Amino acid sequence: MLPKFERLKINSEFKAAYRLKNSVADTLFILYAGKAKTSPEYPTKVGFVVSKKIHKRATKRNRIKRLFREAYRNARKNNDIKESQQWRSLIFIARGAALDTNYKEVYDAIIKNIKRLDKKFGKTT
Repeated sequence: MLPKFERLKINSEFKAAYRLKNSVADTLFILYAGKAKTSPEYPTKVGFVVSKKIHKRATKRNRIKRLFREAYRNARKNNDIKESQQWRSLIFIARGAALDTNYKEVYDAIIKNIKRLDKKFGKTT
């Protein structure tokens, strides 16, 4: 589980990331990024959203969120997604295909899409 200070919880923070429209999409999820950090001292906050349109049962929605959270946490721990730490916030919005997926597919999709996000909207240095 992600530490509390790395979780995105406040509605205004979600809206700020949505407003920028920095996003990439996959069959499993849509990934939104907030503003780029000016100082690396603060951690990147991450939010996971699974709509009731995906599945009406909360247990199924929570399973998807747990799967995404764990894949993101492990990818960051293994330094596969160093690029993700340049953003203030990241929001993963699940799509219907996420219901029938496994951990390995989610892990690979997270790595691929964060790299795509960095290539598309990242800092040019």
